[in-house]
Amino acid sequence: MPNVIINGVGSCIPEQVVKNEDFLNHEFYQENGEPFPYENDVIIKKFEKITGIRERRYAKPDQLCSDLASIAAKNALANSTVDKEDLDYIIVAQNFGDIDDQSNRIDIMPSLAAKVKHQLGIENPKTSCYDIVFGCPGWVQGAIQASQMIRCGDAKAVMVIGAETLSKIVDKHDRDSMIFSDGAGAAIFQATENPTGGFLSQASRTDASAELAYLAMGPSFKPDLAGNGNKFIKMKGRKIYEYALVNVAEAIKTAIEKANLDLDDIDKVLIHQANEKMDEAILLKLYKLYGYEPDVKQLMPMTIGKLGNSSVATIPTMLDLILRGELEGHEIKSGDHVVFASVGAGMHINAMVYQVP
Repeated sequence: MPNVIINGVGSCIPEQVVKNEDFLNHEFYQENGEPFPYENDVIIKKFEKITGIRERRYAKPDQLCSDLASIAAKNALANSTVDKEDLDYIIVAQNFGDIDDQSNRIDIMPSLAAKVKHQLGIENPKTSCYDIVFGCPGWVQGAIQASQMIRCGDAKAVMVIGAETLSKIVDKHDRDSMIFSDGAGAAIFQATENPTGGFLSQASRTDASAELAYLAMGPSFKPDLAGNGNKFIKMKGRKIYEYALVNVAEAIKTAIEKANLDLDDIDKVLIHQANEKMDEAILLKLYKLYGYEPDVKQLMPMTIGKLGNSSVATIPTMLDLILRGELEGHEIKSGDHVVFASVGAGMHINAMVYQVP
């Protein structure tokens, strides 16, 4: 059985910076359609205290999700020894396809993966392309699928991309819109006969009973827009927080145990950046499960303060930043054990353990 390593990582961080103060003139409404009884500066200060988000990145008006994905893919190839024509699969994790600025409609045909192949100029017909819709954990699930395909002999090189333009599908009258951002990250998973390091284990779960509606699509909170047929991201923040706190640490622990490792063996946990306080609480819960004293800041890098929640793009983007030495105080070196973990709409949770060769 071949081993699976990462050979090339790249990202696309949009240039447009949107700071919290840029929302001061927005019209925010509550779920019941009523305006908030306090000023926007109060809303924004409370938002920043809870989420840790100070600014986020948005794609340019004429940039589609597939455009960001293609940039990240090109950067991953530039950092890899894999030729683009030797890719067996291109997998794009996304949730809303391509959305232009003229409508709220989602375009997922052809698949974003096929569009990326086209933009990369890949001629090989055996490079198969498909998309994954798996909520925020989509990139990790794609990485798990890529690793499994390689280990069973179905592929030798698989590119997995996470890309999203969430700024185009949020309700600008919902204060939760300040959480979401745009971006893309990509990694190439490759077969190797070297038994050192690589993909070690994974754990996944889906809870779709009461949890199904924790993240879903719904009309605008602004009453005169609610009946126009457009739908936007809607979330039950408290419910998601409670669900994640109970279940994500357990999934990470399961993946670590499957790899025959202990928490002391883990050098970094790259967790989906959804909410700073929630992520810290998840890591504290993980330490508690092992009975260890916490060292959250060293184990868990954070990018949410400047990049916001870019969903499926978060983890590969963070990995790229660390490998390029652009995330202060964090490095990943040969021999390190790294956990990728995420939670999102579905509700889905997954975790993957990887050792750097």
